[in-house]
Amino acid sequence: MFSVIFPGQGSQIVGMGKELYDKYNMVKDLFKQADDTLNFSISKLILEGPKEDLDLTANTQPAIFLISYSIFNLAKNEFKLDLNKAKYFAGHSLGEYSALSCAGYLDFSDTLKILRIRGDAMQNSVPKGQGGMVAVLGSTVDEIEKILTENKENIKAQIANDNSEGQIVLSGKTEDLEKLIQILKDNSIKNIKLPVSAPFHCELMSNAAKIMTEELNKLNFKNGQNKLISNVTGNEIKDPEELKNLLIMQIENRVRWRESVINMIENDVNHFIEIGPGKVLSGLVKRINRNVKIDTINSQSDIEGLKL
Repeated sequence: MFSVIFPGQGSQIVGMGKELYDKYNMVKDLFKQADDTLNFSISKLILEGPKEDLDLTANTQPAIFLISYSIFNLAKNEFKLDLNKAKYFAGHSLGEYSALSCAGYLDFSDTLKILRIRGDAMQNSVPKGQGGMVAVLGSTVDEIEKILTENKENIKAQIANDNSEGQIVLSGKTEDLEKLIQILKDNSIKNIKLPVSAPFHCELMSNAAKIMTEELNKLNFKNGQNKLISNVTGNEIKDPEELKNLLIMQIENRVRWRESVINMIENDVNHFIEIGPGKVLSGLVKRINRNVKIDTINSQSDIEGLKL
């Protein structure tokens, strides 16, 4: 039994999807539709750069979604792979929007527009330089939560991503993270400051959550074909109204990716198919459970080699 999973921010590279864009009119048509929907040439940005513009959150989020959606639909319609046989659809942060759109809960154009708004809102929720994120390696959620609890009077930081065994990401104000980095160092816990310009998935995203509440409530969510796994709970979800509420909560809350993968495996999933640029989620799944099968799909040969 397999699940389809979709990557989040950080997987983008200039030129992603170019092979499929050059070969298939279906992909060209989706890129053109994206340009028309967003009123600027996101296709040119994806295919030619510059990298610094592609890396802007408001551009990155719809760009990664466009690539994931294009690959999914190409595999399904041109190569006749029945990806909707998946037990679950899941995605990491913005990848959750790729999952719900590919599963039929939200229209392609609506997803592009909401991700453009989401990226802009998240980027501008905190003044530049005043917040950030730190990756913690080789530790456990319990250990990090203990440190945060013991220092809560002096440091306001949150676990933003519980990614895999031994990979946790923290978010907070820059000055709080600097104090936290010293405490982690004193406890011989390896950590790396991430090259991001905002503290995603924490309470500092409250302005973005307000904007997304208003914008998501304007959208028409449909009854999709597949069960989704929520980032916020790590559990399955199918009700469109509940899905909308969890997408709002996702902005300020932890991405429970490790728990999501464990839940899927405990519910008989033994094969994960990552659809989109990069191999980040495949690496995380492998760290969580080495016994499951993993396929990464981002080229024609990947699609041709996929066995469901």
